[in-house]
Amino acid sequence: MSPANPPQPNTPATPQLRVSSETLLGPRKELVIVHNGREYRLRLTQNGKLILTA
Repeated sequence: MSPANPPQPNTPATPQLRVSSETLLGPRKELVIVHNGREYRLRLTQNGKLILTA
């Protein structure tokens, strides 16, 4: 009886695209993203965290 093969992590065929929040937001503190016809707001908080809201 052989040990079961451990699951392999999903590895994408191409590397993930990485974009800094500074590149996305620039000097602004908010960005509107349109997805499937809906608007989402990506905001930078006073504490330096990101919030995405619909």
